Amino acid sequence: MHCRSSLSLAGVLLMMAFAGVAQSSETENGFRPLFDGVSLNGWQTTGNWLVAEDGTIRLEPRPGESGWKRFDAYLCTTGRYENFVLDLEFKIEKEGNSGVFVHVGDGNDPVKTGFEVQILDTYGKARPTAHDCGGIVNTQAPVKNMAKPAGQWNRYTITCNGNHMRVVFNGEEVIDLDVPESVMKDHAAKGYIAFQDEAKPVWYRNVRIKQLPASPRDPE
Repeated sequence: MHCRSSLSLAGVLLMMAFAGVAQSSETENGFRPLFDGVSLNGWQTTGNWLVAEDGTIRLEPRPGESGWKRFDAYLCTTGRYENFVLDLEFKIEKEGNSGVFVHVGDGNDPVKTGFEVQILDTYGKARPTAHDCGGIVNTQAPVKNMAKPAGQWNRYTITCNGNHMRVVFNGEEVIDLDVPESVMKDHAAKGYIAFQDEAKPVWYRNVRIKQLPASPRDPE
């Protein structure tokens, strides 16, 4: 009995050690959640964004809604970010539409003052444009269509660092943007993060951010 108890205790201690290593690794990676899992603390909106029991953030359009005319109904951070890695998962329905905005200069008008990484049901499209999923709207098309069929979870890893913006879409880098050489060269280098309300259901989960050290912007 004593021997079995010792082995059991050793097993528990080993599990705790592994848990400690995993937690330490997460801390070293530098990521932190942007949602607390139960509320929209740290975010602002007038729209119908809800937090599910599993921590997923979802948009449920109000009856009769269509179109994207309510910029104040976007879900927008209360803080601004400059150099960072934003990692998240999203899911849309058939013909779904949303968008992830970064470096938003004016929270009341993300479309005109931020960079939008498009979310759109464009699975299977042979030659995606800047307005298709994975593209930066009005700026750069993804080099490859990595969108999954509607109803499946997709993943974006968006890096903003100095003059460069990169988008990894489901494990494939699809955007490598030199901002000063693009049509977005005059946009803010620091701003809010926002999710678009297109009056179509959309889900986000595992939204986390790692802030990067300040870096001097390359000379233009």
